Amino acid sequence: MMKNIAAIALISLAIVSCKKETATITKVDPKTGKTITVEVPADSVAEVKANPAIKDSLGVFTQSFKLEKGKTYPLTTYQRDVKTMTDPSGKTLNGTSESTDEMTFTVNDVKSGIYDITINLIGKRNSQSADGKTIVVDTKQAIPKEDNLKMIWNVNRALTGNKLNMKMDSKGNVISITGFEPIYAKISTALGTLIKDANQKASAVASLKQSFNEKVLKDQFAKNLTIIPKKGVKIGEKWTTSESADETGKYKVTSNYVLKSVGNGIAEISVTGGIPKKEEKKSQGEMTHSMSSELAQNGTIKFDQNTGWITNQNITVKTTQVETISDGKQSQSMKSVSNSSVMVNPSAK
Repeated sequence: MMKNIAAIALISLAIVSCKKETATITKVDPKTGKTITVEVPADSVAEVKANPAIKDSLGVFTQSFKLEKGKTYPLTTYQRDVKTMTDPSGKTLNGTSESTDEMTFTVNDVKSGIYDITINLIGKRNSQSADGKTIVVDTKQAIPKEDNLKMIWNVNRALTGNKLNMKMDSKGNVISITGFEPIYAKISTALGTLIKDANQKASAVASLKQSFNEKVLKDQFAKNLTIIPKKGVKIGEKWTTSESADETGKYKVTSNYVLKSVGNGIAEISVTGGIPKKEEKKSQGEMTHSMSSELAQNGTIKFDQNTGWITNQNITVKTTQVETISDGKQSQSMKSVSNSSVMVNPSAK
């Protein structure tokens, strides 16, 4: 998943009752940009506790967590990429890929503001479609018949059905995540049936450890859970984050957030931004090679006021890349366009 692009945020909301029959929602008028209140039927407003996890003080909203002991909270991430490539002759090739990671977080205990949480790794699904053919690797289905897919399925199957332990404070700061070693051992065993060479197996396990470890998950959850500024934000207020999209740091992904509306038990923010169009040219003799690329993102994220937990994210990301080779007299171009949907808890739209 494009985790760098699509962050999970936590925003707060307040509901002001005016009559028994109606309640008010505070939001930003898209035409004027001003904060307005809108009346809605009272029975459509979710119950908000007296001291919710996400609340405002003098109109400034800050985040925290108020998770319940014994409760389980979902975090399913889903991404769908539709890619279209156009060759110099104008011929197009289309391909679609989908990936789903299903996790839940069960609260075992809370002491002195520190949550003891079990992360349940439930399932992984990947699919690719092109030329009318679809291949699927799903840990909840039988092992694929294709040899080149068996290893992916075995590794994913070894990854899922496991539990990790997480310690997190009420502000969403992840203190520790433990329990990786038994999962590494399980993956090593699974690979042992497919890779006979000990060095190759060790290399495969080492590679997986680089992408699945405490630091990686802590970084991921830190971005997911604490995107709202510590100082808090008002309705209609914008804040921006920026991070590298590549190892060189040359390309920066900018995410602009706005607290869009508050009320009805839900806080909603809008997400825009991306990577502005960049073009690079290299010449050797009469030949010139140029590459242009840009990325744009747009979407919304919704959060529950009582608990601070994300209820739904739906962000679209469009990436365009054009590669051109020219000798000064004629040129040929190859264009690639990718339209992605990056979702969290997609069933809760």
